[in-house]
Amino acid sequence: MFEILGKRVLRPDVFLARVSAPAIARRAKPGQFVIVRAHEQGERIPLSLADIDVKNGTITLIFMVVGKTTRDLATFDVGDEIEDVVGPLGRPTDIERIGRVVLVGGGFGAAPLYPIGRAFKEAGNEVVAILGARSADLLVYEKELGSVSDRVLVTTDDGSKGIKGLVTDALKEVLDGAGLVMAVGPAIMMKFISLATKPAGVRTIVSLNPIMVDGTGMCGACRVSVGGETKFGCTDGPDFDGHLVDWELLMARQRTYLSEEKQSLEAACSCGGGEVVR
Repeated sequence: MFEILGKRVLRPDVFLARVSAPAIARRAKPGQFVIVRAHEQGERIPLSLADIDVKNGTITLIFMVVGKTTRDLATFDVGDEIEDVVGPLGRPTDIERIGRVVLVGGGFGAAPLYPIGRAFKEAGNEVVAILGARSADLLVYEKELGSVSDRVLVTTDDGSKGIKGLVTDALKEVLDGAGLVMAVGPAIMMKFISLATKPAGVRTIVSLNPIMVDGTGMCGACRVSVGGETKFGCTDGPDFDGHLVDWELLMARQRTYLSEEKQSLEAACSCGGGEVVR
């Protein structure tokens, strides 16, 4: 059992939980993830690490309410215990001294970039962060990323904060001289970041979020095509070369269970038993 030591509502559908997990915190590296099971009847879902605190033995998880499991997790409070947290899983982000590193976060994808940005900064890099959202109220982790970045650029679709436009618009301002671009967020955003950096020849790493079941490479649900080869998101990733990802295949596979996810959430919300989060 893993006790929740802290909880924050980042926006109505996005939650942060700081969880006691000393053994995981000691081994975890930026870019890795965990598999969480909220309770005995719950499914197993992958969640990125938004922070790792070795000293206090905690990890920080960020999740959006999109299905029954995340809806259940949203009702947990400080002092409640999560049934299972397995990890760290996946390959850590390669941290090296590069020069200028540009981190691009879409929506709550900005959160897992925080420990990555901190590691790149500690390695002696110039870190530039770009955060994008539909509107200012949907931005998350701006302060945290700002604490480990030399510069933060914000874009919003409606112009309510920062640059009115997309993250690719802000990327144009800092791409020249960049040695690495790393993106975390919706697949469509990571696709267009990769398309924008390819002509400039700037190495681009993306953290993929395919459908995942066991997190150990045994089920094959998270397979993705990278450079014409089949890879597993859980064991070969989650970081991959954005210029080599088959984005259309990834996005098609992500849509496989959309109707089932909607039905599960609607069934959970209609049966009562706890706070309903929409």
